[in-house]
Amino acid sequence: MQYRDHQNSPQRLSWVQQDIEQRLMFKGGRYTRVNNFLSFLIGLLITILIYAGLYSVQQSAFAVMFIQRGPIPYFIIFFSAWSLVILFLKWRKLSFQKKCLKIMVVPPEHDFILSAASVDQVMEQIQSAVDDPKQFVLFNRIVVALSNLRNLGRVTDVDDILRSQADTDVSSMETSYSLLSGFVWAIPVLGFIGTVMGLSEAIGGFGSVLRSAEDMDKVKAALQDVTAGLATAFETTLEALVAALIIQLLVTFIKKSEEEFLDHCSEYCTQHIVNKLRIMPYEADPAH
Repeated sequence: MQYRDHQNSPQRLSWVQQDIEQRLMFKGGRYTRVNNFLSFLIGLLITILIYAGLYSVQQSAFAVMFIQRGPIPYFIIFFSAWSLVILFLKWRKLSFQKKCLKIMVVPPEHDFILSAASVDQVMEQIQSAVDDPKQFVLFNRIVVALSNLRNLGRVTDVDDILRSQADTDVSSMETSYSLLSGFVWAIPVLGFIGTVMGLSEAIGGFGSVLRSAEDMDKVKAALQDVTAGLATAFETTLEALVAALIIQLLVTFIKKSEEEFLDHCSEYCTQHIVNKLRIMPYEADPAH
């Protein structure tokens, strides 16, 4: 972990220039939140590219599963692609946020005391470390907590504010997965809808077979339509369940990594902020 000084400081973190969504010329979501419009566009583009590839080999058994099984596979591919794009963007944004943990904005000297008199020094270090502290989980926590110390001169409430901010960050993290949770729920439902549509098609085709049972050649031809309906029923369910499983596993992995990052932020604040605080004499005196 490096302490930044004004004479010899490494390049500071720039959310405006380094956030992946900002670099793609879209408004970046705060912290690890994702710009839904950007992820939608990329997911749609990926879906188009996938189907362009499938249509180039449309006679293959794999392509048939997605091209000749009704409209449901198109939606499964699109929602899956959209989900994967969101996860990729969150992963990149999380990796960017983690860089803050390597920057120490409090002087490393053991005798340094964080008080109302020295809080401006820490604030200056944060400003020199990043372009916009509000866009970084760790530094936003510290700035909000130390603003109380700088404005009111009270150190006793800083730890409580840091804990409150930590709870807010956890809540924000949970809500950032709402859209993904919806997709993980919707994709299997799409598969079941495909199953119902396929079975309906197969049963209807089987009824036609029974009505033409006197002609064996017609029976054989009609049975092909029945099996096609059954293929739609089972293959769409398979596609949806596999897609939902993969997305859920990736969500679990990314979410776990984000939870660990928030825990590391809390540890950072405890070690480098709370442990440096000292209660001023007038705070300890109830008369004041």
